[in-house]
Amino acid sequence: MIKGSGEEPESVQSSEEIEQKIPEGTTVEASKVAKVPKRNMDKPSKKAIEEENMDEGEMVFVMPGDIIGTTEEFSPGVGTFLHVADIHAASTGIVKIDRKARIISVVPSTKYPPSINIGDIVVGNITGLRESVALVEIAAIKGEGEREFQKVGTAAIHVSNVKDSYCKRLDEEFSVGDIIKAKVLNTENMRLSTAEKGLGVMKAQCFNCRTVMVKDNNKLKCPECGRVEKRKLSSDYGTGIV
Repeated sequence: MIKGSGEEPESVQSSEEIEQKIPEGTTVEASKVAKVPKRNMDKPSKKAIEEENMDEGEMVFVMPGDIIGTTEEFSPGVGTFLHVADIHAASTGIVKIDRKARIISVVPSTKYPPSINIGDIVVGNITGLRESVALVEIAAIKGEGEREFQKVGTAAIHVSNVKDSYCKRLDEEFSVGDIIKAKVLNTENMRLSTAEKGLGVMKAQCFNCRTVMVKDNNKLKCPECGRVEKRKLSSDYGTGIV
């Protein structure tokens, strides 16, 4: 009906009202009785709102390391890690996306190894030296014993985070193959620091003969060939204490 014609619009009747007007003994097909749903005036619960925001259609099963999104689309949530601009799954589980907050996360389906967090003390070895960063392969997390942990790729120590004083050259503080102890500053691009007294090189080999060097005051000396080298040393050098 066109609005403004002067006729009153027909009111919508519920199925109960229609059934009351049908004479007793008359059979009516169920399909001819309009079913009008009852209106629910209750305010939706907080849980219902949260579930509405979660995109069920985007749920997929993933394995550790799988790319599940990019930083152009989402912010990384629980159970994920960031590499460059890609968001990866850190554990086996189901992807969940909060559409309202634009956060993508992974709900683990299995018990998974511990992940590296900001502030953790880690042990690793120097795998490369660049002009401004030392590259590190993390081997263990302090407090987790020999438990396997979620691999995060190559970590880095920037020249500004080597020690609490000016660092002129990285090759005077580290050498490839050194075992180091460092603190995690950032898990997005896995930045480490050895600036604190207890952090730094824990074990090093002589550049000439590859013999394990011993601490001699603030430097290292090779007991085999007598070569002296500089390092940013941990106060626990040579003790094996993490």
